[in-house]
Amino acid sequence: MKTYMAKPGEIEQRWWLVDASGKMVGRLASDVATVLMGKHRPTFTPHVDTGDYVIVINAAKVEMSGKKWQQKLYRWYTGYQGLRSETAEHRRDRRPELIVEEAVRRMLPKTRLGRVMLDKLKVYPGAEHPHQAQCPVAMDAGSK
Repeated sequence: MKTYMAKPGEIEQRWWLVDASGKMVGRLASDVATVLMGKHRPTFTPHVDTGDYVIVINAAKVEMSGKKWQQKLYRWYTGYQGLRSETAEHRRDRRPELIVEEAVRRMLPKTRLGRVMLDKLKVYPGAEHPHQAQCPVAMDAGSK
């Protein structure tokens, strides 16, 4: 018996639409990362991009449990001494799509293939998106 291995360009990639309003960030990000990697398919191959495109709308309406909006810090290095940081609440007010993008990015592989997978994620803070021509199918992600 032979094991099936997908080849690049052999998999037809679909477009999914996820409404993030009222969803927990971590649960939503884990479901989206699974679809981006292609682990939802029976033809998953680790070294080939078998994932689909995901559009996340209403990223400004995601939720966090407890006091995470005030206590969770996002830190980054600018090239100068010291780290920059901001709370999740400040990031939600400034650029809410970054909260979902960072959560998904940290759940993907840290390789070249992981960066290709992340390019297939489209996150928008509001309900409008410019991908109507791709005919995305609604997906229920982040609810258990």
